[in-house]
Amino acid sequence: MPTLFVTHPACLEHRTPQGHPERPDRLRAINAVLEEPDFADLVRAEAPAASLETVALCHPMDYVVEIREATPQRGLIQIDGDTTMSPGSFEAAIRATGGATYAVDEVVARRADNAFVAVRPPGHHAETARAMGFCIFNSAAIAARYAQQKHGLTRAAVVDFDVHHGNGSQDIFWSDASVMYCSTHEMPLYPGTGARDERGDHDNIVNAPLRSGDGGDKFREAFESTILPRLRAFAPDIIIISAGFDAHMRDPLASLNLLEPDFAWATQKLMEHADASAQGRIVSVLEGGYDLQGLSQSAAAHVTALMRG
Repeated sequence: MPTLFVTHPACLEHRTPQGHPERPDRLRAINAVLEEPDFADLVRAEAPAASLETVALCHPMDYVVEIREATPQRGLIQIDGDTTMSPGSFEAAIRATGGATYAVDEVVARRADNAFVAVRPPGHHAETARAMGFCIFNSAAIAARYAQQKHGLTRAAVVDFDVHHGNGSQDIFWSDASVMYCSTHEMPLYPGTGARDERGDHDNIVNAPLRSGDGGDKFREAFESTILPRLRAFAPDIIIISAGFDAHMRDPLASLNLLEPDFAWATQKLMEHADASAQGRIVSVLEGGYDLQGLSQSAAAHVTALMRG
């Protein structure tokens, strides 16, 4: 079966201030590299808009409506120290979530082998009722809950290799024994969460922090020694990847030194674990990555690994 690639032009209409790292050019760079001949076999789809009820699988409806009502008619508004909304931001956010849940539908129905969802704004910093860190709705978390609620899958895992810890995903799943959240990330770094002893109410949170300057060897060691054994024991029915590529050595917002083969390797390892317990079901959702060359080449390596599964 093919790999599914989901995106939407509306995600380009989420505007940020001049010079902001989370900018529409991020998606343009990914779209451009995935138009190359090596990716001709991708099945391409536009992300539908998620319903408010779907977003509310992880966020209170009051919060969802508050975000919708805050959307400006013109210009930009600030909803967090580094998170803004423009007139197109709400549609972009619900398309981001809708793309993730659509990909779950397609993968569970076996119409696609796996999926990469290239959308923005990113999501993994969005807590239960708080937008932060460029994020408004937590699309990866919602995709995991949606797989359970819509398709009856019992256990979902969210694996996050963004360089920043996904405090929002950790917050949402802290007390949920049916979801395992696993993260590699640089510490100390924004948002300051993700210590090893943050384990959740049911030992369902797995943090493997890395230090500034660490490269692919330390990243792979963290996966092999901490993430993968816990994932194997949990035996998820689906794996959602929070695919941030800002641990790349070129990225301006952090100081890990990963290269494209490291992201490909992690993808392959997660596919092996999905094959073992989840009938191969993997949905990957874009998070960070702010150097356009590092982002596009890393995303290409990630998708190439998905396609070879």
